[in-house]
Order: sequence, then structure tokens, then C-alpha cells
Amino acid sequence: MKLFYRALGESGSPVIILHGIFGTSDNWLGFGKAISENHRVFLVDQRNHGQSPWDDAFNYQVMAEDLLEFIQDHQLENPILIGHSMGGKVVMQFDLTHPGIASRIVVVDIAPKFYPVHHTHILGGLNSIDLTTLESRQAANEHMKRFEEKEGVRQFLLKNLYRNSEQQFAWRINLKVITKNIDVVGHELWVKNASETEALFIKGADSHYIQPEDERYIAEIFPNFELVEIPGAGHWVQADQPELFLQALQSYL
Repeated sequence: MKLFYRALGESGSPVIILHGIFGTSDNWLGFGKAISENHRVFLVDQRNHGQSPWDDAFNYQVMAEDLLEFIQDHQLENPILIGHSMGGKVVMQFDLTHPGIASRIVVVDIAPKFYPVHHTHILGGLNSIDLTTLESRQAANEHMKRFEEKEGVRQFLLKNLYRNSEQQFAWRINLKVITKNIDVVGHELWVKNASETEALFIKGADSHYIQPEDERYIAEIFPNFELVEIPGAGHWVQADQPELFLQALQSYL
């Protein structure tokens, strides 16, 4: 699968950034530009997201293979891989499946463990929007207030709405396949051997995604790991505390 991407920077070691569920590459443009002063940065839309192709297969194994194909197509040597949430799991699965390719990995607010489904209400809201009669993005926002109280989260989700060539609203995300496979997003990773790759885990201090007891499990799979906690940040660490997040990221890079 040929993934859509945005490239920033002309020199330095390559960095690939993967967004989370419901996200797109342009969520990371600000950070990509900052990092691109010293690196070649590739912001990638994962399958069934953004401007990348849609496919019925949607799991961490196929997304890890998408990443391998991207690295090979662009002849990237020793890339640094960064992923948030679902993207973080893709990065971890890639490194476990294809050891020795990534020079380092950065995993943002996710552990390699199993997570129960917790996007049901959001998916219910998105699926209940009638695109054939939708007149504006604001109308979609009003509709989603019944399903998500946080304005920032609603705006993030509704960035996936666009007008097609016929000027009708359509989704950038493959809502049907994501809804059908949402349990897969929470799956535990497939692990054959522990990774030898250096890994930075960045955790939001107010997030519940990485618990203290998860650190032992992370250490078993990624023994060369470091954990940084960002104060005042929830699961969307990079949005809640962008300056602190960038400092942690640039310090590691």
C-alpha cells in the first residue's frame, strides 16, 4: 500500500511520525516543522486515514508492513520512528517484527498491552451523522455534542470531514472498517523476542494509558527504554503541553 505522506526538511537522519486513531498526518505539521531543522521528517497517513488508501484489512501486522514498504520505497536508512497511541503501537509492532531497521523509537502515551474498546460512543456519534443532509461542519459539531463533551476532541474528529468533488460532505477516514475493527486497535502486540532498540516512552501525567504497573511489561519487551512524564497532559500529550512535549522530543533526538 502506497501511503500518503508530507515531507519536511532536506538533511539529517530520517524521522517518520505516525498519528493515532482518527488522526491524520497534518496533526503533526507543527512538530514536524520544528524537528525538520535537523532531520528529514515524513508525516504519514496510515491506511484508512487521511489521504491514504482504504482497505478492509486493518490491524497492527498490516500497518507494520505498510511502514516497512514506506521505508523501503523511500530508501530510508536507520529511521527514527515516532507514533502516538495507535501509531505508537504500529511503531512497536514494526520494531518487534523487523528488528534492526529503526535506530530509535518514540512511543507517545501507549503501552504494548491490551486495551478494552473505549471509542464506542465516538464511533456511534460519527456514524449517526447523515452526510447526505449535512449542511455545515458546525452542524456536525452540534450533533457530536451528545457524544463528546470536549470541544477540542470534537474539532479533532471533525477534521476528517471534507467536501468531495461534488461538494458533498464525505469522510477522510474509512468509518465502516474502523468501526468494524475497533477492537483490533486495543489488541496486545505480537511479541516473539524482546527488542534491542532504544525506546523513549512519553506519558501524559493525567493520562491513564500507561499505568505504573505497565512499566515492568514495557521493560520486558523494550529493555532499553526511558520513560518521560509530561505534567498537565492527558492522552493527547502533544496537544495539551506542546512546548514540554517538543522539549522532551528534541532532547531525545
